[in-house]
Amino acid sequence: MENKMKNLNQLLLNFDYKQNFTDDDFYVGVCNHHTFELLNNWPRWEKNFLSISGAKYSGKSHMVDIFLKKFKGIKIDAKTFDEDKLNIADGYQNVILEDLSCDINEKLLYTLINIVEQNNKFLITTSLKPITEIIFKLEDLRSRTKNFLLTKIGNPDDEFMFALILKNLSDRQITLDKKLIDFIIKRVERSYGKIFEFIYKIDRISLKKKKSIDLKIIKEALDE
Repeated sequence: MENKMKNLNQLLLNFDYKQNFTDDDFYVGVCNHHTFELLNNWPRWEKNFLSISGAKYSGKSHMVDIFLKKFKGIKIDAKTFDEDKLNIADGYQNVILEDLSCDINEKLLYTLINIVEQNNKFLITTSLKPITEIIFKLEDLRSRTKNFLLTKIGNPDDEFMFALILKNLSDRQITLDKKLIDFIIKRVERSYGKIFEFIYKIDRISLKKKKSIDLKIIKEALDE
């Protein structure tokens, strides 16, 4: 593991993203590999329905955007899903329903699933938890969710955290020594939200103090 991290760190520090970063600037690691491969293998799926779940900021939207760029389709925010959007969706082979929750119009979702099944289309949903764990009131809808392939984006491991931190810092034109990034990884909470929150925090502190990010600023951002 130590040698693997060392090799990855060296690759990243040299900004050689070819091994793990896609053309769309998306990092593929253990936590999201299964989801990424499933999307990449469309339409060779066992079923025409796919539920992608994962925490906020885990990259669900980025992945489906890459999918749409490659395979085309339409993306609809589940919160705005209505009859007009249903009629529009009917004209596409691939339909993505983003940020699905129990607040959606269940009858319309059930109708969409029927349309997809009857016309050999594909439906991808993204949500915080698998579609089979969302508490729908409509019994027929609950039954239909069992037809979905399920894939979940897991929490980031050390390698993914390293890549995520480095990428977001480089987007802000900030470079950090490998030892400082390792220091952060050992202390920041292992969640996508906390990682982005931390990066925003050190950037804000650095700008406020008009000073480059160092160990002192990192500790301040970590509340140490």
